Amino acid sequence: MTFERGRVELLLARAAERGAGHLTLIDPDSQSPDQAGAIARAAADGGTDAIMVGGSVGAAGVLLHQTVARIKEQTDLPVILFPSSVAGLCENADAVFFMSLLNSRSPSYLIENQALGAPLVLRYGLEPIPMAYIIIEPGGTVGYVGDARLIPRKKPELAAAYALAAKFMGMRLVYLEAGSGADAPVPLAMVSLVKRLLGDVLLIAGGGIRDGAAAAELAAAGADLIVTGTAVEKSQDVKGFVSQITSAIGR
Repeated sequence: MTFERGRVELLLARAAERGAGHLTLIDPDSQSPDQAGAIARAAADGGTDAIMVGGSVGAAGVLLHQTVARIKEQTDLPVILFPSSVAGLCENADAVFFMSLLNSRSPSYLIENQALGAPLVLRYGLEPIPMAYIIIEPGGTVGYVGDARLIPRKKPELAAAYALAAKFMGMRLVYLEAGSGADAPVPLAMVSLVKRLLGDVLLIAGGGIRDGAAAAELAAAGADLIVTGTAVEKSQDVKGFVSQITSAIGR
């Protein structure tokens, strides 16, 4: 059995070709399922390309399932799971970022959760999107929980080495993550170097992106997809905020 690029992955690739794509990350542990559905609807109206669901250790079980259900009631955009562990899987999403946290010191985040989750991904009929996850300073909660050896912001060559290893292992996406609520996004020099080496492997940048100007700089440096989560959840005008981002990255 082979897994070729599926519908959702192709959608992301097409979004990147139009400038840079935008993904809205919704953490089920941060609001009720109904509120999550309203956020997704507003983000869709603002031009986001897909909804990511997950992120925290509390994004699991009934809450996860209900959150995905409410989002799908409110928008036709694909819902991509962003699991922190095997518990972050559910059968009513469209796809899953099947990822390995490459700079983790824990086998749980490198391969163990993936081995436990793979049969469920197959059983649920989720589209697996192979992705390398790389945590950059300051890393935030995900860096702590994932036991990551954080990539120093002033060492872009280290991020590039991990990203190149991901490419050679056949991963089709690489996600550089500064951490939820980071003071600043991933450094532009790091994004530029990594993208130059990745070629047609899609590069995602997330963490610390609070306005359209920051998103535009990341896209110009080479990011194919921009993720905003905390800034969306805190926004009083989700549609307006997402519109600002998508307009800035050339959508």
